[in-house]
Amino acid sequence: MSTTDAPKKPRETDDVPVPATLRKSLKNRHIQLIALGGAIGTGLFYGSSESIALAGPSILLAYLIGGFAIFMIVRALSEMSVEDPKAGAFSYYATRYWSKRAGFISGWNYWFNYILVSMVELAVVGSFVNYWFPAIPTWVSAAVFLVLITAANLLGVSKFGEFEFWFAIIKIVAVIAMIIGGLVVIIFALPTASGIKASFANWFTVGGGFFPNGLMGHTGNGWTGLLMALVVVMFSFGGTELIGITAGETEDPKITIPRATNDIIWRILVFYIGALGVIMAVVPWNTIDGKSSPFVQIFDSVGIHAAAGILNFVCLTAVMSVYNSGLYANSRMLYSLAKQGNAPAYLGKLNSKGVPVAGVLTSAVITAIAVVVVFVWPEFAFNYLMSIATIAGIINWTMIMFTEMKFRKVVEAGGAPEDSDLAGKSGQEALDAIHFKLPFAKVAPWVVLVFLALVVVLMCFSASYRIAVIAGVIWLAILFVAYQITQAKK
Repeated sequence: MSTTDAPKKPRETDDVPVPATLRKSLKNRHIQLIALGGAIGTGLFYGSSESIALAGPSILLAYLIGGFAIFMIVRALSEMSVEDPKAGAFSYYATRYWSKRAGFISGWNYWFNYILVSMVELAVVGSFVNYWFPAIPTWVSAAVFLVLITAANLLGVSKFGEFEFWFAIIKIVAVIAMIIGGLVVIIFALPTASGIKASFANWFTVGGGFFPNGLMGHTGNGWTGLLMALVVVMFSFGGTELIGITAGETEDPKITIPRATNDIIWRILVFYIGALGVIMAVVPWNTIDGKSSPFVQIFDSVGIHAAAGILNFVCLTAVMSVYNSGLYANSRMLYSLAKQGNAPAYLGKLNSKGVPVAGVLTSAVITAIAVVVVFVWPEFAFNYLMSIATIAGIINWTMIMFTEMKFRKVVEAGGAPEDSDLAGKSGQEALDAIHFKLPFAKVAPWVVLVFLALVVVLMCFSASYRIAVIAGVIWLAILFVAYQITQAKK
C-alpha cells in the first residue's frame, strides 16, 4: 500500500456504516484494568528470561525504548478512538480515513494474529493445569477453557469487562508482591542462594556490568546485545492496543481512553522496568537461564519455594485473560469488517445483548481448529504459524501510524465524523480541536515507523525470527490477493 492512497476529499461517514447498537457498558475501571492487563502476560513472567540473557541489565533500557514506542502507537490509536469511537478500531479507521483495501488488510491481519496468539495460549494451558493435575490430558484443558471463555463472551460486554478486571487484578498483585518481596530482601540484606548480596549495584558489577553484550555482538550462539533484545521486548507489548478496540463500547471514551492511554507509560516503568530491575538486583542476571521464571527464582533464592505454585496459578489466569481478550477483539473486528463489506454479512449481526454472536462463535471454532493443528503438528505450528503472528503485530502497529496520518489529513480537509466536536471545522482549526492529540504529531509517526523498520531488520539477524520476516511478506501478499478476489466477486 502506498502512503499516497489518502482520499483527495473527505470521505462520507456512510462509506463505513457502523450502527450504534453495541452496548456502551465498559466502565472506567474496566478500561483501566484492560489496558494494564494487556501489558502484563506470560511474556513478562517467563519470556523476560530470554531478553535478560540477550542484554543483561541493559534490558531495562530496551524496555524503556520499546515502551516509549508502544506508548506513541497507542496514543496515535487513541487520538482516533476518542474522536470516532467505533468497534473494530484500526480496521474501521483504515477504511474510513485511508482506503477499503487498507481496512481489509488491517482487520483480517489483526483477526488472524489474535487467532494464532489464542491458539498458542490454549495449547499451553494444559501444562499449567498439569502442574496440579498431571493425569488430565492437555487437549481436555484446552477444550474446557475454550468453552468457558466463549460462553463468557456471549454474556455481554460488561461481563467481558468484569472477567478482564479480575484477571488483571491477579496479575497486578503478583507483580507488586514480587517487587515488594525483592525490595525487602535488598533493604534487609537477606541471604540469597547465590551468595551474592542483593543490591542494585549488581546491575553494574555482576557478569560484565550493565552492558555485558554491548549494543550488538555475535557469540557462538548467535547475535546478542541491547538491540537484539528490542525484538523480544516489542513482542511482549502485544495486546496494549486493545484499548482502541474497547472504545466503541466504552461509557465515556473522551475521559476513560485518554486516562488509560496516558497511564501505559507508568505501567511499563513499574511492571516491566521496576520488576526486572528488582529481580536482577536479587538474582545475578547471568544465572537467569530460562529453566524457570525469574519471578520464581527471586523467591526460591530466599527459600520461599511455594512461589512456583503461585506463579503457575498467575500464568494460568494470564493465559485465560489473553484468550478472553483475543476472542472479544476478534468478534468485534469481524463485526466491523462485515459492516465495511470486507467480511460476510452474517458476522455483522448482534443479539439482544449487543454481542456479535456469529463473530464470537466463528472465531472460537477457527481457534479450536488451530489448537488441533498445534497438538497434531506442534513443530510446524510453533515454528511457522507463530512466525506469522509475530510479524502481524508489527504490520498492525505500522498501519496504525499510517492511518493516524491519514486521519489528520481528512480532519484538516473538513471530513471529521459528524458526531465529533470537530464536525464543521477544517484546516488548523480542526487539528487544534482534536481532543486527545498525539504528541509531536508531525514527526512522531515517522520516528515510530523508522523504529519498527529497525526491529524488522534486527529480526533478520536471528535465525528464530528471520522466518517471521519472510512469512510476513508472504502473509501481506496473501491479504492483497484475497482483497482483489473478494472485490472481483462483487
